[in-house]
Amino acid sequence: MVTGSEADRNRILVLDTAAGRLAGRVAAELSGRLPADTEVVAAAVAPEGPGEGVLRIEELSRVDFDVVILLEQDGVAGGPQSRNLETITRSASFVGAPVLLRWPVAGDADDAGGGLPGGVAERVTALSDQGLLQALLAQHHRLEGVLDALQEGIMLHDQHRQVLLFNRAAEKITGYAREQVLGRSCPEIFTPDGLCGSRCPFCHGENPQFAGSRYELSVTDARGEDRRLSLVSVPIDLYDGGLPGVLVSFRDVTEVSQLRRRLRQKDSFHGMVAISESMHEVFDTIRNLATSDYPVLITGESGTGKELAARAIHNESRRGAGPFVPVNCGALPENILESELFGHVRGAFTGAIRDKKGRFELADGGTLFLDEVGELSPAFQVKLLRVLEQKSFEPVGAERSVSVDVRIISATNRDLRKLVDEGSFRSDLFYRLAVVPVELPPLRRRREDLPVLVEQVLGGVRAETGKEIEGLDDAAMDTLYLHDWPGNVRELINVLQFASIRCPGRLIEPRHLPPELAAGRPSRPAAAGAPARRGKLDSRAVSRALEQTGGNKVKAARLLGVGRATLYRFLARHPLQ
Repeated sequence: MVTGSEADRNRILVLDTAAGRLAGRVAAELSGRLPADTEVVAAAVAPEGPGEGVLRIEELSRVDFDVVILLEQDGVAGGPQSRNLETITRSASFVGAPVLLRWPVAGDADDAGGGLPGGVAERVTALSDQGLLQALLAQHHRLEGVLDALQEGIMLHDQHRQVLLFNRAAEKITGYAREQVLGRSCPEIFTPDGLCGSRCPFCHGENPQFAGSRYELSVTDARGEDRRLSLVSVPIDLYDGGLPGVLVSFRDVTEVSQLRRRLRQKDSFHGMVAISESMHEVFDTIRNLATSDYPVLITGESGTGKELAARAIHNESRRGAGPFVPVNCGALPENILESELFGHVRGAFTGAIRDKKGRFELADGGTLFLDEVGELSPAFQVKLLRVLEQKSFEPVGAERSVSVDVRIISATNRDLRKLVDEGSFRSDLFYRLAVVPVELPPLRRRREDLPVLVEQVLGGVRAETGKEIEGLDDAAMDTLYLHDWPGNVRELINVLQFASIRCPGRLIEPRHLPPELAAGRPSRPAAAGAPARRGKLDSRAVSRALEQTGGNKVKAARLLGVGRATLYRFLARHPLQ
């Protein structure tokens, strides 16, 4: 029996797909010609019987070989040989065999006899006497040394996910010794989904024709510790195109991931996350408002997070320990809105069976948030203006006034200045509400925030559903960058919740996204100068953006939908004329 303990010996495996005795005779001939530190092993594919000098395939499991010589019966086309070769790879691990020699031999070459057929004898002589095998062995050992010198882990497995190669860096990163891994199934070692996280096309019996992918996922190493890995998987043809396989390279990015998490925590502000300069300018404005009680008007498109911003202003202020009371001015009819805001006394109208405090009184000592303030009727605008000026009001049906200490924060997705010009919104009320204006940028103008927003939303999905969604693959993330996001962050939340339901594994792919995103159709015309793909800037678009912004790189980056660092890196690599 051949064992894998003698690491200092060169090993050559001679395989006979015809299940005959030729492999044994070739092995015996080579053994007599090669140096003593070279071990030649013979095996037949079919298990009818070992024969003289021939080992069963099962006896070769997890043995490293430096060179494999495959004897293929000439004239047996396609199917049988392919199936035999597949049987071999499932039974034996050719970990140390980057070179596979394939010899077609005559159909009767395995007949009983003491000598070798002429063609085979010539090949054996050429391999041994002319030093070709020694050259192949030296080539293999150099390659093995290169793989073991790499800082990245390297793993190779076949279509049955049986591990065929595992370098030293892979041992260090995962904690598994090479002997523990070789010849075993990938998901058997890296439970439950394998090192690829079910991203390999062989995981589900799919067609192995794929372009490869780059992604991150978490695995548990041999020490029971959670590791964050960055992986690249690419298709590869094993043994001169005989069988498909997958080569996976990976790096340990656990510390980097932890650092990113800490940085993201710094980029979180009262539930809002962002790395974009435009949003951090908003955060700075909110911090500056902490020392005053001036009314604030928050503007921005629907779904940009105006209520979150209002809560942040409240929490940062001296009123943070007091109540925060929101009311949607556009969701209630005017007669009900008056009662909601100012309250009423018993008997004020049909159904008023008891006194009720209004939102103004409930917000006493805190903040009242008036959302969709642009929807107020002209008549109600007068009532609201009077309350803001006098800081008191009468509940519906009451004869007494109620004084309150309330800070007003209002919000709208409409252009109030335009409404003032049109005469549908009172200018005096506008100036009362908009002492400090805060504008929230739309998501399409801060696409660099997508990664941190995605992680925040998926964190909520994991907490709510228990599904271990790791994130999005590169193609799905690029799809998000392409989309114009008319619904802003609210739409992003909807998209990711939809995708998490459809995703059976750990990584969301384009096919899991809503149809309008998966098809790559923008919801409306893209902003001028916006890049087609994340990080894929072109000189014409950059030049146009710089012209439009008068050379201001910060504004140009914002127009292009990328971060400043991305634009600076592009300009460093591609100087513009």
